[in-house]
Amino acid sequence: MSIEIISTPDAPAAIGPYSQAVVAVPGTRLVFCSGQIALDPRTGEVVGAGDVRAQTERVMENLGAVLAAAGASFSNVVKTTIFLTDLQDFATVNEVYGRRFPSHPPARATVQVAGLPKGVLVEIDAIAAAPA
Repeated sequence: MSIEIISTPDAPAAIGPYSQAVVAVPGTRLVFCSGQIALDPRTGEVVGAGDVRAQTERVMENLGAVLAAAGASFSNVVKTTIFLTDLQDFATVNEVYGRRFPSHPPARATVQVAGLPKGVLVEIDAIAAAPA
């Protein structure tokens, strides 16, 4: 699997762990991961109630498990969307999220929403280009 990171000085530079664009090179298969929230997969209960850092850690663990089940990893992710109930949590979420993408981060959008399932504070979905 191969991806190409796109960066141009003719558009604003990334201000966090994301790329302006990512191109999936032919010969890969796309994996569309549904949004993950801070549910413990064993109990189905929300973890880290009121704690955006703990919730983001759980979200990223859940997303990693889905990627692994599809034969992919965070290094294969080309696009994510982060949904936050409060953009004041952006820096904390960005720090936890960024640890999973130490180099060549995916393209990303982050939006504030009125609410998320089960009252969680963060949800993240992903698209990966996995080995064929």
